This record gives sequence, C-alpha cells and structure tokens, in this order.
Amino acid sequence: MAELLNDYIPESALARVKRLLEHDHLVVKIKKERKTRHGDYLALPNGTHQITINSNLNTYRFLITLLHEIAHFEAYQNFGRFIKPHGKEWKQTFQRIMLPFLNPEVFPSDLLPLLARHFKNPKATSDTDTALALALKKFDEPNNKTYIFDIPKGCEFRLYNGKIFKMGKKRVKRYECIEVKTGRIYLFNPNAEVELLNT
Repeated sequence: MAELLNDYIPESALARVKRLLEHDHLVVKIKKERKTRHGDYLALPNGTHQITINSNLNTYRFLITLLHEIAHFEAYQNFGRFIKPHGKEWKQTFQRIMLPFLNPEVFPSDLLPLLARHFKNPKATSDTDTALALALKKFDEPNNKTYIFDIPKGCEFRLYNGKIFKMGKKRVKRYECIEVKTGRIYLFNPNAEVELLNT
C-alpha cells in the first residue's frame, strides 16, 4: 500500500505513514477529484475500513488529509463508533498522529508555524483556516481560478457547479455574495476558488 502513496506524499513521510497503515482491514483508495471533500473514512459493514483521498491534492495537503482520515480510523478503533466525527477523541488522535510530521524534513518551514497553530485545535477541514488554506494552495498546480477575496465588488463569478454569483460586501471574515438566479445571499470563505466572469 505504501508504494501506492509514493507519488502523493513527501518522501520523508513515507516510512512513518506506512507504519500507521499497517492494519489488515484498512484500505486506502485514491479517487478522482471530488469538489465537496478532500478525503473520507468509512467503516464498512464487512468489518473492513476504507480511506479515500483525492488524487489532485498537492503533496502537503494529501498528507494532511490522509492523516486526518487515519485519525478517524484510530479514533473509531480506540473509542467506538458513537463518538462525534470531529469531537475531542478525533482531535486528540489527529494531534498525536500529526505531531511527528511537524518538522522541516516533511513540510516547508513557512508552513510549519501555520500548521502548529492549526493543530492546537484542529477543525473538520483545514479549509476553514484561511491562512493555512491559502499557504497550502501555493503548492497546487496552476489553474484559471481566482480567490473570492480578489473579486471586485459587483462583479460576477461562477462556482464549480455552474451557479453564478455577484460579489457583495465583506463581513467580519467571509464575503456576502448573491446568487444571480435566485437572489439568495450566501457567505464565502476568502480562500474559495471561483471563476471570474467577464461582465
């Protein structure tokens, strides 16, 4: 299974990740991009456990996502199936698993302070930590997307699902945008990637 991950995570992390995956009934599958998630964990009815990770993630986000899902597996094993998905048991497990990877042999030094801060209280997704999400996106393949915070007020943009919005005002942390078709107001994180439309 570790050979499958060779192209997806930093080489310096492979040996430790391989040890974390040494379970007879745990399978990791690499999937095509899913817009709504980077990865997931499932305890299957036949007693096996499955982790899926999107193939399009850069090596650092892939590693963080894989460890996030391994933490779900270990929390399930240690605390049972009735715990909250991102509750204290998962948070503590994720912190314990992540700690040995937080060094400059695995992550670039400019990411380390952001990761250290994030892992004081990890969230359900690192995308809600705007500073960390933006720093991680610097390692993505170039694309034609624009960040929400770069969209001028009043301009229109398109989401991955085809919905078109008009840029509104900034609230405390998020941006208020109006869906053109329905007039409904939605709030966007500043690091959301969208396609600016020529209007």
